[in-house]
Amino acid sequence: MLTLDDFDFDLPAELIAQKPAAERSGSRLLQVLGSGINDHHFTELPALLSAGDLLVFNDTRVIRARLLGRKASGGRIEVLFERIIDARHAVAQIRASKSPKPGSLILLEETIPLRVCGRSGEQGEFFELELAADGDLWSLVERHGRLPLPPYITHAAAAADEERYQTVFARSPGAVAAPTAGLHFDAALLQRLAEHGVGAAWLTLHVGAGTFQPVRVRNLAEHRMHSERFEIPATTVDAVAQARSAGGRVVAVGTTSLRALEAAAQSGELRAGAGETDLFITPGYEFRVVDRLLTNFHLPKSTLLMLVSAFAGRAPVHRAYEHAIRQRYRFFSYGDAMLLTRQGVSPVRHSA
Repeated sequence: MLTLDDFDFDLPAELIAQKPAAERSGSRLLQVLGSGINDHHFTELPALLSAGDLLVFNDTRVIRARLLGRKASGGRIEVLFERIIDARHAVAQIRASKSPKPGSLILLEETIPLRVCGRSGEQGEFFELELAADGDLWSLVERHGRLPLPPYITHAAAAADEERYQTVFARSPGAVAAPTAGLHFDAALLQRLAEHGVGAAWLTLHVGAGTFQPVRVRNLAEHRMHSERFEIPATTVDAVAQARSAGGRVVAVGTTSLRALEAAAQSGELRAGAGETDLFITPGYEFRVVDRLLTNFHLPKSTLLMLVSAFAGRAPVHRAYEHAIRQRYRFFSYGDAMLLTRQGVSPVRHSA
């Protein structure tokens, strides 16, 4: 039985990247092929893929989901929207010395009045909120909110973060955390990949604040993931089928793309459409769609570290992380990347 301690490691604090590389594609890239580990630069990615391979990107856009405010009593609060449901309703995390009660009012940024309707989540960690005035919650949050950088980044979001904590292909607003593997791509690299014969397809998974929630149970079988919204277009399903038929490999850009693809294939066949997923991937999971995974380095004891361990194998991932720490790779959202091959999949493109 796997426990939380099986996914722990010691990370020097100075390896947590506080700022992105000077250029989007200027990060390092660690290639993991079974027991083999190779150091690369991210600009070398086209040479590590083959013509006919398919990159699947998450085009979600991070909203300005962090707002400051106060309760009716005057107490200060910090709100992080988990999900804006419609023009008047949202679900959020609230930090306060004392949690606001259902029925009470809160005022955000001296402008947005909200009524607390109740609590939700496995442990009541989310607050259900309703706009208590005229207006559209989407536009109000975008106008008055702040970019919600991850908790391990110690500075407040600045103008540079407004650009660099979004992918260059972000177009579907709704996430409260970036799909960070996509942050490494710029227009020039995307063009080089296309010229190399590597295909591109798109999906949307809106990353929720739950991605930063710690696993609170030692027995992983007892953990429940927060649900996230995703949508996979028919064109992406067709692109996956065409790549497969031509002998190419499906390369998920980020764990969010992987989770969406795998969630949409739970029936055994990849299907287009919109849905919700709380898929929790741990070692022993049988992958149905993704052959290779491009991802950043993840937190100790995190569900994302469990996912990559399921994908490439616990021992290879453990060795890769040890190597990355020795070689001073940069970790987490603004850090470097890994290219992993799924256990049992050849890293070399096969003929159709």
